[in-house]
Amino acid sequence: MYSPSKQLLTPLLLLSLLFQISVSLDTITPDEPLKDGHILVSHRETFALGFFSPANSSRRYVGIWYNKVPLKTVVWVANRDDPLDDTAGIISIDGHGNLVITETNRSIPIWSTNASIVSANHSMARLLDTGNLVLVHPENQSNIWQSFDFPTDTLLPFMKLGLDRRTGLNRFLTSWKSKDDPGTAVLIRGWGSFVAGRIMDRTKMERRT
Repeated sequence: MYSPSKQLLTPLLLLSLLFQISVSLDTITPDEPLKDGHILVSHRETFALGFFSPANSSRRYVGIWYNKVPLKTVVWVANRDDPLDDTAGIISIDGHGNLVITETNRSIPIWSTNASIVSANHSMARLLDTGNLVLVHPENQSNIWQSFDFPTDTLLPFMKLGLDRRTGLNRFLTSWKSKDDPGTAVLIRGWGSFVAGRIMDRTKMERRT
């Protein structure tokens, strides 16, 4: 017996499955960039990455936030001092294997991981359930670059602060200029703590639960 409702259910189900697949992707590859309006979601859906505008600002930034928290809580910002003025932004892997943020009508990136890549054609970026964005080589899964080495104002579990004497990298937190502007403001020197917190009101550390 013909049933219009059953005929309608099939395409709706397919659309639902496609939507679930699109929001569950946690990786950017040379063939799969991320445009403004789309997001990456970590494997267990703990964190999301995409373009956002803070508070009363219309400028666009690339950030990482808690995926299932109703009030968007941004924990990391890539282009915090170089925002986009519109929604034409794209996050992609460039010809050198670096993760870059560009505009659709411009080839020069406004932000880049600027890592030394051995095999550019194989680089890919993945959002982990720790909130760490990593640029990796898929053949050996080695990290080429990670956002945990360049924190903004939030200290997440498993993130380290302070000087890495082996690499010379110094990790530290810097607060937002204001709730409307995530640009670099007050410098807070790093320390070897695993307590998750965020710099608030320039100098205050607020513990996250």
